Amino acid sequence: MKRKEQLTHTHTAILAAARKAFLTQGYQATSTREIAREVGITQPALYHHFSDKEAIFLAVVNEVGQEAKTGMEQVIAQVRAGEQTDGVEALAAMTEVLLKVHPRDVFTVLHGSFRFLQPDNQGQLGRLFMVDYLHPLQAFFTLDVVTLQPGMNAQEAANFYLTSLSPLFNNFHHVGPADASPHQQVVTLLRLILFGIAVKK
Repeated sequence: MKRKEQLTHTHTAILAAARKAFLTQGYQATSTREIAREVGITQPALYHHFSDKEAIFLAVVNEVGQEAKTGMEQVIAQVRAGEQTDGVEALAAMTEVLLKVHPRDVFTVLHGSFRFLQPDNQGQLGRLFMVDYLHPLQAFFTLDVVTLQPGMNAQEAANFYLTSLSPLFNNFHHVGPADASPHQQVVTLLRLILFGIAVKK
């Protein structure tokens, strides 16, 4: 294998190993030593590709965020084209995009890493989170397929939605009936997020 091809192959392998580790264990619990060992290289060789752990993490967030953004925008396009008219099912499709790319609660993983990053990297993480996650979700909540409560804006709705998804990312608490499919669990949680648990008297 030529040198350039080898470097590209190693760079891709580092991102794949880092993605698995960061998204399942979180930022703080993942080490560059662990990533290098998984790839089969030394730490100095890893630093030939990335300056430090923060740079690797941000590259992973950028890659995963792009996938999430693309998937959510496809759902939004379907809603705008009239191919999806049910608000709960449309939001379920948005949610399933996030579940596909995030093995752990997206908000917890990203928010939990924030305090460990240098200020410049905190700013970059914030921008990635805004562009790749919040902007598509805000766009969704401006569509006619969902009607927000009076006084609730799309940004507030997007933030509340993201922070409410944690039950879908753990095995301790099952959402919905015991025999519910993953899709039924998503729909059950979304109905609770959108419509609440009680009727106002």
